Amino acid sequence: MPEKARHRQKRTGGRRAVWFAALLSILPAALPAAAQPAAGGSLGKIEHVVVIFMENRSFDGMFGRFPGANGLANAGAAAIQLDADGKPYKTLPRPLNTHAKAEDTRFPANLPNRPFEMSRFVPLSDKTGDLIHAFYREQMQIAGGAMNRFVQASNAGGLAMGYYDTKGTYLWKLAQEFVLGDAMFHSAFGGSFLNHAMLACSCAYRWPDAPEAMVAKIGPKGELIKDGQVTPDGFAVNTVRSAQLHGPKDTDPRQLVPPQTGPHFGDRMDAAGVSWAWYAGGYDDALAGRGAEDFQYHHQPFQYFANLAPGTPAQKAHLKDFKDLMQAIAEDKLPQVVFYKPIGVHNQHPGYAEIVTGDRHLRDVVTRLRASPAWKNTLLLITYDENGGTWDHVAPPRRDRWGPGTRVPLIAAGPMVKRGHVDHTPYDFGSILRTVQVRWGVAPVNEIDGNAYPMLNLLQ
Repeated sequence: MPEKARHRQKRTGGRRAVWFAALLSILPAALPAAAQPAAGGSLGKIEHVVVIFMENRSFDGMFGRFPGANGLANAGAAAIQLDADGKPYKTLPRPLNTHAKAEDTRFPANLPNRPFEMSRFVPLSDKTGDLIHAFYREQMQIAGGAMNRFVQASNAGGLAMGYYDTKGTYLWKLAQEFVLGDAMFHSAFGGSFLNHAMLACSCAYRWPDAPEAMVAKIGPKGELIKDGQVTPDGFAVNTVRSAQLHGPKDTDPRQLVPPQTGPHFGDRMDAAGVSWAWYAGGYDDALAGRGAEDFQYHHQPFQYFANLAPGTPAQKAHLKDFKDLMQAIAEDKLPQVVFYKPIGVHNQHPGYAEIVTGDRHLRDVVTRLRASPAWKNTLLLITYDENGGTWDHVAPPRRDRWGPGTRVPLIAAGPMVKRGHVDHTPYDFGSILRTVQVRWGVAPVNEIDGNAYPMLNLLQ
């Protein structure tokens, strides 16, 4: 890494603790508890809820130019990023390619201090660097709702302020045809690991006896002294794999999250007699010990629970491969609730994937679904697990210590969904679970999903 880049990162890290303690105290006010609606109208006609969980894109980063949405034109002061001294950058630090550990020379060194359209330098079909997206770090970036520390708390320089105009993509066209949600916030600060847990159980996994080296250290005033995968009180918040499903390089069991025994949403659906399955690209190979290089083990949240351990009847019934999803669509045997996690090459994650390949994959999957008999009573929800460290201008509401985090795209489609509509209702992943609860009488896991807004405003 060039000397200037090293100096910038060192200086940035040294200033974080100065203002971290004050962030949570000035976040926007919490949302009121959601009303408890009845399962009538369009919702009552839905027989399948299909959730496709993509990766690491903020709303402004993908749909900031979408007509009628709360996008880049409304950014205001949040568009101007502050440095470690609390002063506006004169120009953005040159984006870094974090894999090469060097400045990304595809970008100019003097980008103005504001959001910039990335396809001028890196087309939609090419990969950018990855950006850090971690539990404590995102809270620093949100900066109490100012949304102006994304660059300063990043490890990728000005890349955090890049966005794409995606109006030529299939996903954009689907949003134009049906509904784009512009107030979907990912449920927890940080990365994919914790947000997948939130989708599965509205919780963070418990790990009270995690190795000390993995535990974050927080100072007496709430300042972050050392980052880590686990909070001081024993909750796993940053990427760590499961003792029940992990890669061949995970040889030390002490570094793996122990099987969880708390409730998850699958338990609640089982109790209510609602059929469900989590489908994942590359899952069968991973289960057989030959997982693909881009198979992400920490994207399999139900696999962390003891009652879904590999080889159990419940695991075989509910945790399946992508090819099983294609077969279920073709044979009209979809469960009532479907979660689908694409493998890395298809999930649009910055660093190891780009937008075009994932967009084509979505087009193929959705086209098959729309041609199936199940489509006539399906609610399709496509969203992103978290923002991937990229900027968005809208401050998230305050719910609890876990989040929610930054806005991500939400596209809803189906015969019961509105046409050509932008839904401004505030949602997080608990809203997906709440919609299922209201439709089929499923009990909440806890107050996070129990108090979430169900997605009724995007229905006809």
